[in-house]
Amino acid sequence: MHEQAPYLRFADELRKRIEDQEWTPGERLPSRAQLAEECGVTDGIVRRAQEKLIAEGVLTGRAGSGTYVAEPRERVRVVRSPERERTSGSAFEADMAALGKRATWESRSDAMVPAPADIAARLGIPEGDYCVRTTYEYLANDKPVQLSTSWEPYSITAGSLVVMPEAGPLAGEGVVRRMAEVGIKVTRAAERPEPGHADAEEANLLGIQKGALVTRIQRTYYSDGGRAVETADIVVPTALCEIVYDVSFGS
Repeated sequence: MHEQAPYLRFADELRKRIEDQEWTPGERLPSRAQLAEECGVTDGIVRRAQEKLIAEGVLTGRAGSGTYVAEPRERVRVVRSPERERTSGSAFEADMAALGKRATWESRSDAMVPAPADIAARLGIPEGDYCVRTTYEYLANDKPVQLSTSWEPYSITAGSLVVMPEAGPLAGEGVVRRMAEVGIKVTRAAERPEPGHADAEEANLLGIQKGALVTRIQRTYYSDGGRAVETADIVVPTALCEIVYDVSFGS
């Protein structure tokens, strides 16, 4: 049996001291040099142990200030259900309302963005065809909890009032209702969740450590004719959200 790595043993020691309330939420830990000298380990072991605990959400790093015991953040529930897509309004907003939280989101849409190869394949269009790309940052009580990047073939909604997902008469109403406005009936969505780790940009937007666990959901909406009308990459941080799939069965 392999001996546990020194930084893992030190991470366990730090975790226990936090559990024993030697340092409380929001309190700054001693410097790496102080911890190394006190515990008889190297600066590198302290750094790697702290990085592990930051990734787990036990600690948080503040640039130029130090390392702190993380303040607890309530984990929110995100429900993914086809039935919700048929109703008006935002499913995310409904989820947060059920938890007594205020839901908001920030978005940016760019029209006529050439589709990269992987997105083109998912949408069944030639690489380089124009798309409307929209990036989202979803917040609960002003704290980010989810990211999404959506792609729609520009040819579907070009010239209509719903070409931009977050502008016009159906702003924020979702793909199903907006596509209905241009005569397309969305009947199916396929989702592929898989575990991953936050990259630097995602970590910065979500307020988590780079490398923290996330669930990546690749979602694509299809019309009744089998045409892909939208595809999205959704990033859900494990420490901040739990994902629940609510699937109904017809009688």
